[in-house]
Amino acid sequence: MAFTTSGIHHVTAIAVKPQATIEFHARVLGLRLVKRTVNFDDPQTYHLYFGDAEGAPGTILSLFPWPGAGRGERGDGEARRIGLRVPEGSLDFWRERLTHAGIVHSAVASFGEESLRFEDPDGIPLDLTAVGAPGAGSWGGSGVGAEVAISGIHSVTLSAPRLEDTVDLLTSALGMIVTDDEDTTRLASVSGPAGGHIDLVPVPEKTRGRWGAGSIHHVALRAADEATQDEARAALQAHGLETRDYKDRHYFRSLYFNEPSGSILEIATDGPGFTVDEPLDELGLAFRLPQWLESDRAFLRQRLAVTASPEYADRFGPVNTGAGRA
Repeated sequence: MAFTTSGIHHVTAIAVKPQATIEFHARVLGLRLVKRTVNFDDPQTYHLYFGDAEGAPGTILSLFPWPGAGRGERGDGEARRIGLRVPEGSLDFWRERLTHAGIVHSAVASFGEESLRFEDPDGIPLDLTAVGAPGAGSWGGSGVGAEVAISGIHSVTLSAPRLEDTVDLLTSALGMIVTDDEDTTRLASVSGPAGGHIDLVPVPEKTRGRWGAGSIHHVALRAADEATQDEARAALQAHGLETRDYKDRHYFRSLYFNEPSGSILEIATDGPGFTVDEPLDELGLAFRLPQWLESDRAFLRQRLAVTASPEYADRFGPVNTGAGRA
């Protein structure tokens, strides 16, 4: 069966302290905290989802805080940078905001696009790339106006020592299109730039990557529904790749596999979405668990207890992080 992804669904990375993660990504970057739950494979670890006002696929940056984690080592077999989309003309605003937050940044340009490059406090490598108009679903509750707000995932860069094999997989099995092929190979989905780009860097690192703080854990691509995801699985297996079993992530269903260069990719369904267990206007306010973990709620709340951090409050004002509700 043929399968064509409509673009990036989400990107997941590794942080350190849960509350500090909320402080930076909600207060400074202005993203909405759309879900506060646990890593279903390791329930004693938070899983924090950030995105636009609706938590729409294509806007989601999710983070696993690992308290006490040392910095990861970047190398082959992993994603190496996340690009977030901001409107054209907004980089001066972001330059001032990052400077105010004490974040070192630099200006870069690639593929005819201008970006600010920096790392978050835990070492996650990020770009803010200025393309297009403001996003219709941008979140205004964190003090960043819609005219400058982050509107979604612009790109993810993968280390690809087996460049030709990775390109073949993404085009033949997943329906992506090569749009540029210079020092870095850029691929897009049939949705075009709105679906996000996968950028492949062919120069291998000296060592394999090792997960830790700042590492990008995996990249998820979109499937409209479970039937379409079944088509993706068939296409991947026909391409000779082994896939893992389906995983119920409550907000979407997941299918994981390793692409030829080693990075973990996922096919994630668009639904049921983050409003499956709380209304849109209350996203991220309460600590949520799937039914199969509810019996462990008291234990997990004790293990996961955090203290709200005032780290950015004085500089950027109050933001509703949901830290006070259980």
